[in-house]
Amino acid sequence: MKLLSHFDTVKEYFSPKIIGEVNDVYVKIAKIKGDDIPLHNHQNEDEMFYILDGSLLFEIEGKDPFIMKQGDLFIVKKGIYHRISSKEECKIMLIENKTTAHTGDIQAPITKSIEQQKQ
Repeated sequence: MKLLSHFDTVKEYFSPKIIGEVNDVYVKIAKIKGDDIPLHNHQNEDEMFYILDGSLLFEIEGKDPFIMKQGDLFIVKKGIYHRISSKEECKIMLIENKTTAHTGDIQAPITKSIEQQKQ
């Protein structure tokens, strides 16, 4: 199955969907549009973002915001506060430890549990 075809089952923005597992990590995809993700961190896990389609505004604690575009990859180190947003729909792939909470310790209306991400 082609990677982008997995997006046919993603109906909500900011709602990661687990599409695979490799050892102790999940491979996830998500559609991003708007700015609903709160500033958050993951105390014990790094997080990898890969842009499949569109562009993404990335905000990192203590750094100037930057735009990621199709083909760009960025790894957020554990403990670093970050936030993503997009004016137009953006399709991303995430690589995260199985213990990584969607929005860190922050509970927001868009926060999804691992069980919700498996559906």
